[in-house]
Amino acid sequence: MADVTHSSAGELRRVPPGQVVTQGYPVLNAGSTPLISKENWKLKIYGEVSNPLTLSFDELLQQRHTIQSCDIHCVTSWSKLDTLWEGIKFKDLMEVARPTVKANFVVFECEQGFTTNVPFPVAMDDDVLIAFKFRGQDLAAEHGGPVRMLVPKKYFYKSAKWVNGIKLSEFDEPGFWEIRGYSNSADPWKQERYAGFSYADIIKNRLKAYGRKKSSQA
Repeated sequence: MADVTHSSAGELRRVPPGQVVTQGYPVLNAGSTPLISKENWKLKIYGEVSNPLTLSFDELLQQRHTIQSCDIHCVTSWSKLDTLWEGIKFKDLMEVARPTVKANFVVFECEQGFTTNVPFPVAMDDDVLIAFKFRGQDLAAEHGGPVRMLVPKKYFYKSAKWVNGIKLSEFDEPGFWEIRGYSNSADPWKQERYAGFSYADIIKNRLKAYGRKKSSQA
C-alpha cells in the first residue's frame, strides 16, 4: 500500500479532482513483470514515418537527453508530485523519424502485447519522454524499465511500461486498457477515467483489436 500524505494548499492546486497524494510509488501491472536486459532491448519506430528506425539501448542514449520534473496521476486515484525523469523527448525523436502528414495517432507497443494510444499532438507535447531513468537511477523493471513512456498530462496508463515499439497511424487504435472500458482521452483534470462501455461493447472491442493484430502479423 502506498504511503499517503496530506497536501498543502499549494499542492492541492496541482492535484486533479478525486486524487490523493502519495509519498510511495505503487506498482500496478495487468500481468507479470518482464525482465528485459538493455543489451536485448530494441525500439522500433514505424508506420506513418518517412524514416523508420530500430534503435538499440545504446543508440537511444546517443540522442539528446532531457531531465524533467513533473507530477503523475494514476487512474486508481493516487498522484505523485515532483517526480524526476531522464529520457529522450518524443518530439526530438520524431525529428529523426520524420512523421508523414497522415500521422494522426501514436500507438505505444510494449512487452507481453500491451498497447496504449494518444493523438499525435499529445505525444508531441514538450513533456512527453521516452524515459530510462527515475530520480537519477536506471528505471526499475517494476516501473517499466529499461524504457517506458512518460505522458504526464494523461492518466498514467497512457505512460506505457516496457515500451518496445512506436507506431504512427492515420487512424486511432485504442489500446489494452482503452478497449476494456478505460477512457481513450484520459484527462485527469476532467476525471476521464472510464468510457462507459457496456460488457457487449468491451467484447466487440477486444475482438476487433484481435483481428487488427492478426492482420498486422499476416
